[in-house]
Amino acid sequence: MISTSDFRTGMTIELDGDVWQIVEFQHVKPGKGSAFVRTRLKNVKTGSVQERTFRAGEKVEQASLERKEMQYLYSSGDNYEFMDNSTYEQMSISVNQLEKVVNYIKEGSIVSVLMYQDVIMGIEPPTFVELEVIETDPGFRGDTATGGTKPAKLETGALINVPLFVEVGNIIKIDTRTDTYLERV
Repeated sequence: MISTSDFRTGMTIELDGDVWQIVEFQHVKPGKGSAFVRTRLKNVKTGSVQERTFRAGEKVEQASLERKEMQYLYSSGDNYEFMDNSTYEQMSISVNQLEKVVNYIKEGSIVSVLMYQDVIMGIEPPTFVELEVIETDPGFRGDTATGGTKPAKLETGALINVPLFVEVGNIIKIDTRTDTYLERV
């Protein structure tokens, strides 16, 4: 059990049978009445965000998530096969649990799998990935009416906006947190 005074951004707690990550918190001491802690919490499993207020000093259960490094091997139907890098044990994960991670992994990619009591809570791709552009329109000099970007399809099937100078066959670096183009490699 931890007190609300121990809250830190990124910490995970257990509330109402679910695991929540503290996105933001603020200790408030009003001039009249008792102090409280206002928090914004993100459900680790569903991704939903809610705001909740706790009394100062209130105790909650801390949830310790286990983070495993796993390598993506291959896909078969709606399942993706991963291998634990330390035990070489293979695990099948459904496409529903992967969500947008599918856009950034190719065979051999390393991902972080978040587990709580041997149940998969989420999957994090690498922060930066390098993927090949397989389809995009040609960029024309002086065509900046659209802000100087155009859509491009990557080797994983993801669509991302890239600058006009990017061509088919280019390898580009992408920030997976914001789904944005960074640079050509």
